[in-house]
Amino acid sequence: MSNRTGEAYGQKKLTFVDRLGVRLSQRAIARELPDRANLEVLELGCGFRAAQLVALAPRLKRGVGVDFQLAPELARLPKFTFHEGTIEEVLPRLTTQAFDAVLLISVLEHLADPLFVIEAARSLLKLSAVLLINVPTWRGKTFLELSAFRLGLSPRVEMDDHKMYYDKRDLWPLLVRAGFKPSLIKLRYHKFGLNLFAVARREDV
Repeated sequence: MSNRTGEAYGQKKLTFVDRLGVRLSQRAIARELPDRANLEVLELGCGFRAAQLVALAPRLKRGVGVDFQLAPELARLPKFTFHEGTIEEVLPRLTTQAFDAVLLISVLEHLADPLFVIEAARSLLKLSAVLLINVPTWRGKTFLELSAFRLGLSPRVEMDDHKMYYDKRDLWPLLVRAGFKPSLIKLRYHKFGLNLFAVARREDV
């Protein structure tokens, strides 16, 4: 669980660097989801304004977001349900095998027990549905900390809350231990190698 008790991501105005990162993540997510309008998608750690989840609205039958602080106006959006609390607190309230996709975008690095959350996320997927993960890499650590601690271009609180950075050899074993088959895991570096994007498909036989 994250130890943060302050604002959720996006509660304060995002810097240019952060807005660019969000847009690149939105593009990566959109490429991996079916282009149809009946998807049920869950985002764990959706951020204060749930920008990435809300951007998927044209494809959604239902969107569910979780974060420990959420903008009040989100409650008025049709097709969306939001749960305020930590990921670990909210997970038991969610229905298993209910979602076409679960998103963990720039979240895993903040968690003390990432395996627990990945296992729980897998249980929430319908068969043949996908878990999408974005995490900063060890290469990205240098640039992120420079941006936050020296240049002030990213929120210091976000970097101070990081508990792990991930390369393929770090994330792949977690996905396998959580029950995903190696043949159904795709990992690729993006954002100039500063981030790793994972697509893990649930398929029980």
